[in-house]
Amino acid sequence: MASCSFKTRLVSFQIAWRLLPTLICLPGCASSVYHASSLPAELEAPPVNNVHTVDLSRLSGFAVSNELIEPGDVLEVTIVAGITEHGPLTIPVRVSDNGSAGIPLLGEVALAGMELEQAEQAIRAAAVTQGVYRNPHVTVVMEKKRVNKITVVGAVEKPGTYELPRGSSDLLAALVAASGLSEEAGTEVEIRSPARRLYGLPNQRQDLMASYPGQPPAPDTQLSQPRSLRINLMSASQSGQEVNLADGDVVMVLKRDPNPIQVMGLVRKPNKYELPTNREMYVLDAIAGAGGVSSQLADKVFVIRRLPGSSDTSVIKVSIRRAKRDSVENIRLASGDVVSVEQTPSTVALDAVRNFVHFSVGASTRVPFF
Repeated sequence: MASCSFKTRLVSFQIAWRLLPTLICLPGCASSVYHASSLPAELEAPPVNNVHTVDLSRLSGFAVSNELIEPGDVLEVTIVAGITEHGPLTIPVRVSDNGSAGIPLLGEVALAGMELEQAEQAIRAAAVTQGVYRNPHVTVVMEKKRVNKITVVGAVEKPGTYELPRGSSDLLAALVAASGLSEEAGTEVEIRSPARRLYGLPNQRQDLMASYPGQPPAPDTQLSQPRSLRINLMSASQSGQEVNLADGDVVMVLKRDPNPIQVMGLVRKPNKYELPTNREMYVLDAIAGAGGVSSQLADKVFVIRRLPGSSDTSVIKVSIRRAKRDSVENIRLASGDVVSVEQTPSTVALDAVRNFVHFSVGASTRVPFF
């Protein structure tokens, strides 16, 4: 009876194994089958980019001195003319969008683009030229630098809105202000620029957001279109791309893809496992992480991979024995992969023998009756 039962089980396993490809294809056979040794380039898993190793300093734009005068800055100008001249004059002035500042008794003086010392010389020259002062002593102090308000959200340590000097408003400064990237940060950053109201002549449009609070829009106005820019931190860092920001920009650091891989079939601990962020994972790594194979004869592995941007899947055949000898066979895994250690006739037969031995030993054990 035991021998008959063993034969019956073995035949059933063999029939089920032959029908397995048919059963798999019942929902739809859209999958393509490839061998690991001849995998097309479009199916290869992308390398793991650890964003925390990126040299973010290469994202910095052109640094501007804090003493360089720019439109919108507020300056404190002091003019001392001596005993017989006009008394000391100290007044705050704002640099307009056209780069000039209105100085009492002197009128408009162009100051944008100058260092503070150069601005002092320009004001003194204007005073002497216009005959307002004979030999004035001029002091210019930076009262308040105009800033850009940048909002940083997403996978950063401290999301929020930060004020950055206009001359140093770049992606690096924004990320530093938000205390850096969080552990769940990916390599993609999206910069969104809102619509802005523009005014002036068509070839000299200015940003109304730079005007004084409460100032009404100029008659000739229009709205710029909102824009969105996607940046890869790895490639931007490698190329030294400068990423400058404007007032009102929103920096969103996207989270890395949390889609785990799934290891199933003839393994001791079938489950879902997250891909590490600081190293690459290969087929043998995934099997080892799942406790190893549960059958000594297991060798065939199917890696089921979904094509990027498509609902179709592809099946990649991998041999465990060959993967141990050849790195080409031990393919790199991608987010969302399914690693299935498959049954084969040899593993089915081995399981059947084990079940038969276990059944025979159990049947031969007599249970005493009381």
